[in-house]
Amino acid sequence: MKKSHPVRRAVLATAATVSGIVLLLSLKPGADPAAEAVGARPPAAGQQSAQGGAQPAGGGTVTGAAAQTQYGPVQVRITVTGGRITAAETVQAPSGGQSTRITENAVPKLNAAAVAANSAGIDAVSGATYTSAGYQQSLQSALDQMSQAGPTESAPAPAPAQRQVLTGEAAETQYGPVQVRITVSGGKIVEAETVQAPSGGQSTRVTANAVPKLNAAAVAANSAGIDAVSGATYTSAGYQQSLQSALDQSGG
Repeated sequence: MKKSHPVRRAVLATAATVSGIVLLLSLKPGADPAAEAVGARPPAAGQQSAQGGAQPAGGGTVTGAAAQTQYGPVQVRITVTGGRITAAETVQAPSGGQSTRITENAVPKLNAAAVAANSAGIDAVSGATYTSAGYQQSLQSALDQMSQAGPTESAPAPAPAQRQVLTGEAAETQYGPVQVRITVSGGKIVEAETVQAPSGGQSTRVTANAVPKLNAAAVAANSAGIDAVSGATYTSAGYQQSLQSALDQSGG
C-alpha cells in the first residue's frame, strides 16, 4: 500500500479547516430567550387588565343633572352601596295643576324601578312620558358621575335625614273642620295624625272609624292622593285638603 504524501495530507487538512470555518460563518445565531423577555415585565402589584378587572366597590350619594322637560325640570339623587343603587329619590319634578297629580303617581314608581333595575334602563310610567324621560336622563347623569369617580375617590356621605313636623291648614267641611299634622323624614311621611275632626253625635262614630284609616293611608301613599273612607266622604275630603296643605309646606 502506498503512503500518502506529506504535502497531500497538509493540503487536505487545510481544506477541511477552511470548510469548517465557512460553515460556521454561514450559521445564524439562534434567538436568545433572554432577549425576547426584554420589555415583557410582569404587571406591577395591584394592576389588572381592563378586561375582567375589578370593578369599583365603593358607594355614596350623588345627584344627577336636572333634565328639562316640557312641564318642568326633573332631577334624581341616588345612593349606591357596593356597586348597587340602594335608594333613589326625586329632587325636582313637575308640579302645579295636573302635573302635581301625575308626579305623585309616577315618582314613587320610577324610584322603585331605578333601585330594582340598578340602571337607567327603566320603563316609562303610563301617563307620565315626559317626567319618565327626564327621570331616566337625570338618573343616567348620576350613574355617569358615580362611574367616573373611580374606585379611589370616595363619594360624599348622605346627609342625615331631617325630620319636619308640619301642620296643614284646617279644612272646613259640612260637619266641622279637619286638620292634619304630619312628620316628614328623608322626604317621606313617617307619621300622620288628625288635629281636628268632626265630632258630636253621628260624627264622633264616623271620625273614630275614618281617621285611623286616613292616617295610615297618608303614610303608605306618601302623598295626599289617598282614597276616601266609605261612609266618611266629607271627612276624607277635608283630610286630603289639609294633608296637601302640610305637604306644600315641606315642598312635597
